[in-house]
Amino acid sequence: MARRRSGSRARLRELHPRSSHPRLRAGRRGCRHDGGLRRLRRSGPRALPVRVSAWSQEELAERLRGPGIYLHTGPFLSHIRTAVPAVAEGIALLYADHKVSAEEPYADFHIALQRPGSLRRWISPQVRFEYDGLLPFKPLPLGQALPMLEWGLNWCIGAHGHQFLIIHAAVIERNGLAAILPGAPGSGKSTLTACLVHNGWRLLSDEMALVSLQDGGLTALARPISLKNRSIDLIADILPNAALSARSEDTVKGAVALLKPPTTSVERVAEPARPAWVIFPTFKLGAATELACRSKADTLIELGRNAFNYSVHGARGFEALSGLVDTCACYRLTYGEMTEALALFGCLDAQAAGPVGART
Repeated sequence: MARRRSGSRARLRELHPRSSHPRLRAGRRGCRHDGGLRRLRRSGPRALPVRVSAWSQEELAERLRGPGIYLHTGPFLSHIRTAVPAVAEGIALLYADHKVSAEEPYADFHIALQRPGSLRRWISPQVRFEYDGLLPFKPLPLGQALPMLEWGLNWCIGAHGHQFLIIHAAVIERNGLAAILPGAPGSGKSTLTACLVHNGWRLLSDEMALVSLQDGGLTALARPISLKNRSIDLIADILPNAALSARSEDTVKGAVALLKPPTTSVERVAEPARPAWVIFPTFKLGAATELACRSKADTLIELGRNAFNYSVHGARGFEALSGLVDTCACYRLTYGEMTEALALFGCLDAQAAGPVGART
């Protein structure tokens, strides 16, 4: 009897994200898989990247339907193909300030969002996410194609970006000092981040803190901010001039919309930041705003639980995480009014390392 192979692909992704699996190694014709980068054999001069907004929406959609585009997001380069109009429109809106290329000698991730060719195309239309020809997720309803792009990119980075210690947290910066904001779903992390980056703070990331294993610095992604349910209307009211995608209803997270990152954050994406605060925010309607010290031991444990690849790095991951916590002031933040939370964050960098008592 043939050996059962169920679950082997999932175990491969969990245990060996840079596996030598032949399908990952082979890629497309003319390519080879090399340490997470697939290098293409091309010759001749390469055109410099331009902003996505430099292409018309028609040109962008045509390139996505054909050979694809190479989208630059911080330290990662993604080759993206899709014939789904909503995804092309979303990239044009949300990534307007990001650099894009028609051709590159390599890409970290080769992905595609395509509609299945079965009867599903006409009955309950779906979209599927492809990574190097593999299908890491089940298809989703076609109306969720744009969020699926963002979730898929997050998965690519979390599963393969092991040059960093990656923590599930938002990261914002001002005057060179960064605040790391871990938060469970529903904590108000993304809503708070959206308001802060439109009030003097720079967005590094809404979802992932990329911690250097060499010096503990933080690298920026400056990708769209994911808003859910009531936060969508709240941000639309607070930031009426901000660019929001259309709502995607009935996702696993409820209603989802994506907020375009500020232009200045994208323009400064190559600037690293030094971690200064770890703040766990929680929104409670009607609650008084309170910033309370959190022990470093408790913070270390919780960040380890929130890290995508902490166990991958072993002792090196522990050293990076403990070093991060040791250099930061650690807090719990409870807030019920956004204006009070913004005022509190406005005082942080004035004291360089957070309020007195942060390092106890």
